[in-house]
Amino acid sequence: MLKLKTKWFNKWAKKNEITNEKLLNTLDNISRNIGVVDLGAGLYKVRMPKTGHGKSSGFRTIVIFKESDIAIFVYGFSKNEKSNLDNEELSYFKKLSKDLLSINREEYKQLEKAGDFIRIKE
Repeated sequence: MLKLKTKWFNKWAKKNEITNEKLLNTLDNISRNIGVVDLGAGLYKVRMPKTGHGKSSGFRTIVIFKESDIAIFVYGFSKNEKSNLDNEELSYFKKLSKDLLSINREEYKQLEKAGDFIRIKE
């Protein structure tokens, strides 16, 4: 499975001390359907705990996910900053999901080289 994060998400994750290990645990939660909301179009909202807190007061991550194929972390926010995505944001992320799921592996390699995506290493 190809596991990526966008350049923006990587910056956000570093600022909020979210490690690759936490991201990999989040992907496991998607596969097991734990703390996950299926938003449609291969888009998922997943709860992620803050250090020292539980999932309910933690972070929310928006992940483009296709089982056994690809996962891309595209957006994150703290529950205390924002309660949910608004309709405009949801429409944007669904379109983004469809677009990114249509890209082939070779194109992703080129986008990684350009710095648009960062591979999540295990």
